Amino acid sequence: MNHDQDFYQWAMNSAQQLRAGHFADLDLMRIAEEIEDMGRSEKHALASHLRVLMLHLLKWRYQPALRSVSWRLSITNARDDIAELLEDNLSLHHQLPEMVMRRYPAARQGAILETGLSAATFPIDCPFTIAQLLDSEYWL
Repeated sequence: MNHDQDFYQWAMNSAQQLRAGHFADLDLMRIAEEIEDMGRSEKHALASHLRVLMLHLLKWRYQPALRSVSWRLSITNARDDIAELLEDNLSLHHQLPEMVMRRYPAARQGAILETGLSAATFPIDCPFTIAQLLDSEYWL
């Protein structure tokens, strides 16, 4: 089965061959690439949830009059998604500081665009610690 024609079938066949110990028939390089892609996907998902969380925390902090159930739900959902990803991928914990630093500018830019507030309103560096970001009780 060709990987490019039917990925699902290729994956199922490859898993079956691995379990049966039929390594000679496997495209081990392609399997290794797919495993790496799965790891990157988990990392990208975590970074995306962090960006959403920071964006909504910025809006929560700098537009207190507009706080809504929707924002609270978005913050809560992002924290829950982050917690689940970190539970399943313990090695990503040590990458959180770098991810926050890398994704905060996009969250800040999103907050500027969504709120219409001046860029000067929002700090250049992330004003939240990792502990605050992950703490379900932290609301500023």
